[in-house]
Amino acid sequence: MAEGRRTGAAKAPVTANGWGNGRAAGEEVVFSGEGGPNLNGFLARPNFSAASGAGRNGVVLSHGFPGTSQKAGSPSSGFPELAIRLAAETGAVVLTFDFRGTGLSAGDFSLAGWQADLAAAIGTLRAVPGIERTWLVGFAAGGTLSICAAGEDASIAGVAAFSPLADFAERGGETRRASAQARAAAGAARARGYPPEPGAWARDVKEVRPSLLVANIPPRPLLIVHGAGDDVVPITDARELADAADASSELRILAGAGHALVHDPRAVALLLGWFDRHLGSAAWLPEPSQASEPAPPSQPAQAL
Repeated sequence: MAEGRRTGAAKAPVTANGWGNGRAAGEEVVFSGEGGPNLNGFLARPNFSAASGAGRNGVVLSHGFPGTSQKAGSPSSGFPELAIRLAAETGAVVLTFDFRGTGLSAGDFSLAGWQADLAAAIGTLRAVPGIERTWLVGFAAGGTLSICAAGEDASIAGVAAFSPLADFAERGGETRRASAQARAAAGAARARGYPPEPGAWARDVKEVRPSLLVANIPPRPLLIVHGAGDDVVPITDARELADAADASSELRILAGAGHALVHDPRAVALLLGWFDRHLGSAAWLPEPSQASEPAPPSQPAQAL
């Protein structure tokens, strides 16, 4: 797991659209993995009166591919607000961020790079004092990569994935679409002539195998939510992932919902209910000293 480090000068905490009713606040942060680009993030913290054990759990919240209708800087639109709400209602510390090549983050899009970014976000969150358990929540490609990360890291407490892909290799058109849309919509492939080695880029895509790694998640909790009307990722992907995870997974299909679920109140309600059931019961988890924890960030956490 790559290390993460946060840099920058302090900035006053902010709230997002008033969510949390004063029970949580957030701040913009910048962090990076070793050798990786600077990533723009938003860290939401609960007030200690928001919930018992507030701040003991940490959540990394990830967005998906940018769409052609999105303006530059917007693939993570709505995620700071969701981070605030999660912090306020669950008592968890929540870090959301722009993957490389999107939003205010530097770098160019690649799946291997996005995997490294997620690892850096996990390391950065784990460096926050008091965090004992780390959970992953992701939408679309962010959900797919969250499944992969949990499949490779036994110390991740659980995963909630919305509209995830079962296999990037079988959805080659989806990743090609992502690259083209990233360049056209959000500038995720900013360097001219990127990728410099298309063959290596394609191999990175084939090596990301969520349908295999998801089987490593049990007995940890896994929530998979898919829109019945998703015209980007077929609903069969959700069923394939849930079947591979067997009894530990919860599969929820939302009638009439499409691919983008972050703004669907039913999806958010399912996520909050899932956390309500699982945050307080982690007897099946290894103790932190026994889990395969990645190395902590190399520098103390600082706000931007």
